[in-house]
Amino acid sequence: MGWEVPERYESPHGTVRWAVLGDGDPVVLLHGTPFSSYVWRDVAAVLAARHRVFVWDMPGYGRSEMRDDQVVSLAAQQEVFIGLLRHWGLSAPAVVAHDVGGAVALRAALLDGARYARLALVDAVSVRPWGSEFFRLVQQQAPVFAALPPTLHEALIRRYITTAAHRELRAEVLDALVEPWLGEVGQPAFYRQIAQADERFTREVEDRYADLDCPVRIAWGVRDEWLPQDRARDLTRRIPHADLTWIPEAGHLVQEDNPAALTAFLMRFLG
Repeated sequence: MGWEVPERYESPHGTVRWAVLGDGDPVVLLHGTPFSSYVWRDVAAVLAARHRVFVWDMPGYGRSEMRDDQVVSLAAQQEVFIGLLRHWGLSAPAVVAHDVGGAVALRAALLDGARYARLALVDAVSVRPWGSEFFRLVQQQAPVFAALPPTLHEALIRRYITTAAHRELRAEVLDALVEPWLGEVGQPAFYRQIAQADERFTREVEDRYADLDCPVRIAWGVRDEWLPQDRARDLTRRIPHADLTWIPEAGHLVQEDNPAALTAFLMRFLG
């Protein structure tokens, strides 16, 4: 699919695949669910002209390890992220976080004291409620969904991922987003990560967002149906020093819907 994460990091929650591009001040990109670092490929390529860009697939996602009984909760991803920052030798990088990556970055800063030069939150899971109706249904019936015949599972995943985008996803992009979740390993992994998503992981930090001590900018797809506009406004109210930028003609998957506008926003913020 033209995107590689060749490096390995052995985390407490499985092998993490990661990559680094470019040179300059460090920027770490965090993906969301049910995605992987693949969604950052276009943005990362542009940012790498000025920055050293770190990308990684969370355990249980993309090319990173998927296994039975794996813990892939937001708290687990937070632990892995903190370990990766140490592994990379980064004391205060810029961080760009999408979807559940936003919750991971916020928890790492507020609960573990991770320091960022600046933080960009992109359609971030951050304030309750979050998760689509489908997401909540799967949480309640994860074993039932995990037992679906593979063909039905694939059809369901394809349809679900398309709802994250405002524009029609190109066939090769949709294939790349769906592929990690197929087969004897990928299918249960998909339902595992949803089953372990819990709003308590944002409830634990929601009232502390004003304590963030770095420059913060928020970007949101104006047509996001997974996390509607009221979530963006709520998050902005909770971080008094943050600005909100609407990304036009973009749904939740802003990296695919309008990568040019998102990249321009990040280039202005990161410098």
